[in-house]
Amino acid sequence: SMAQDPTFDRRDALRAALAAGAIAAASRLAFAQGAEGPRLVVYLSRSGNTRVIAGALARRFGADVFELRPREPWPADYDEMVAWARRLRESEADVPLAGSLGDIDRYRTVFLGFPGWRTDLPAVTRGFLRGHDLSGKTVVPFITYGSSGEGSSMRTLRALAPDARLVEPFVLRCDQERSTLDSLNAWLDGVGEPL
Repeated sequence: SMAQDPTFDRRDALRAALAAGAIAAASRLAFAQGAEGPRLVVYLSRSGNTRVIAGALARRFGADVFELRPREPWPADYDEMVAWARRLRESEADVPLAGSLGDIDRYRTVFLGFPGWRTDLPAVTRGFLRGHDLSGKTVVPFITYGSSGEGSSMRTLRALAPDARLVEPFVLRCDQERSTLDSLNAWLDGVGEPL
């Protein structure tokens, strides 16, 4: 069982429960809108939260999956990553993707997942939207965030996919790396002697 699997911890259990909620919400949204035909899950995930939801949606709907990744890997360090994302947001530059999706025309429904980065759409997701025409498709956004919430990401999404049929997004607050690192550093500072 999962409870006996040492690789399956409480955080995995929480993610699985959150993903189940995301699936139920997305199911209601997509099918209330009459979405039919082949489905695609496109997602960007750094910490894994958005990836869990994307995988659950793909299994539920038998959807194809395309992970958005920048061609040049993003910084591994959290603070460097935040600075990298800020520079890209301010420049509004497109970020070249590591892989190519190919033909998006055959899909009727696109589940689009991304983390809210500093209140807006990540530059990697922006680049995907500028390079793929979602006109006439049902787009089901799912957004994870640490502290900034949905912000202006849906406004940006509407501007980049003006002829898509957007349903209300599923928005979920997830663990933040910054909070984890702050807690770790506070603990280390409190140890009081060199380790």
